[in-house]
Amino acid sequence: MSSDHHTPTKDPPDRPSSSSINHKQLLPSQPQAQQPLSRYESQKRRDWNTFIQYLKSQNPPLMMSQFDYTHVLSFLRYLDQFGKTKVHHQACVFFGQPDPPGPCTCPLKQAWGSLDALIGRLRAAYEEHGGGSPDTNPFANGSIRVHLREVRESQAKARGIPYRKKNRRKIKNDGVVARKDVANSSTHNQSST
Repeated sequence: MSSDHHTPTKDPPDRPSSSSINHKQLLPSQPQAQQPLSRYESQKRRDWNTFIQYLKSQNPPLMMSQFDYTHVLSFLRYLDQFGKTKVHHQACVFFGQPDPPGPCTCPLKQAWGSLDALIGRLRAAYEEHGGGSPDTNPFANGSIRVHLREVRESQAKARGIPYRKKNRRKIKNDGVVARKDVANSSTHNQSST
């Protein structure tokens, strides 16, 4: 009889276990729970929060309704201090070289592609947060596009990207021509001997 009085490992049917209570409590709230955010949506939210923090850190602090494209440009310049892309100055010996052989003191900046994607996400976030029409969106201002174009061009020149592409084509063509010349000259040398 003492074995009948042992505490059972499972709760009796009239007293549901704590795990079943949790499941029953979660079931009604599951339809209300949001789907996990996509990677894009998560990044957009983080970017928006970072920008709002930047506005609040200004002296005097700015509200969302108070900023314009000049604040967006200063935010992009502020972000350069956290960049990981080496951008050579024109005076640098490595200017125009895509793979410099040694270190230099040129600054690290945000890559153009990162800034372009950031502006796209912030433009969408601004409209989602009641910023107004796309025509008045400071992230879509022409000055932002001009700034991004200048960043892209300066980074391409500093790293020598356009020249490398042209040189590859020339090298391949010259290599083919050189091989033909070598082949012709070796044949010519053999026939003259």
